[in-house]
Amino acid sequence: MGNYHHGDLRAELVRVSLELIAEQGVAGFSVAQVAKRAKVSAAAPYRHFPDRTSLLAAVAATAACRLRTMVDSAVADSGADPVTRLATALGAYTRFFIETRLGFPVLFAEGLADPKYTELHDHRRAMNDAYLVLCLEISPTPAAALELLEQLYAQSHGYGELYLDGVYVRMGYTPDLVVTKATAAARLVIEAHRAG
Repeated sequence: MGNYHHGDLRAELVRVSLELIAEQGVAGFSVAQVAKRAKVSAAAPYRHFPDRTSLLAAVAATAACRLRTMVDSAVADSGADPVTRLATALGAYTRFFIETRLGFPVLFAEGLADPKYTELHDHRRAMNDAYLVLCLEISPTPAAALELLEQLYAQSHGYGELYLDGVYVRMGYTPDLVVTKATAAARLVIEAHRAG
């Protein structure tokens, strides 16, 4: 058995899932792998999660909560300038994705739109709202803020993806350098958006 109390199996399965995804991404993630890593029977996870998607929803909820905490912390240390605050928040996403692989492919994985995953939807909404509030400090209208956020999400995710795919690694970029570049690129987009 694993190193947890019997009642903590659900939390242990989520913890192990986070670990596995950080190592190999979400594509190959399976309940069987999680059970093996947690040192429990192949049937044990199904006492807490009826299927892979339910387990992934719990993982994604944890990821959204952790990302929100990381963004809040980064923004709190970035000063009062709204451009800097928003660019820093996007750099935080890139760092989070590189370190955990728990980016948008997990947060918005297939099957997770089901309304029954209320915990995930609440945490995901809070994460998006944290970014949207920052965008609204830059943009004159909600529609413009959403468009800006979409552009920034795509850009900051792309930097992380290029690192995780090995492109930036082969160029000798460290994770810190990629985050710096992602933050600087976000600043350019934000400033251009604000200038109209």
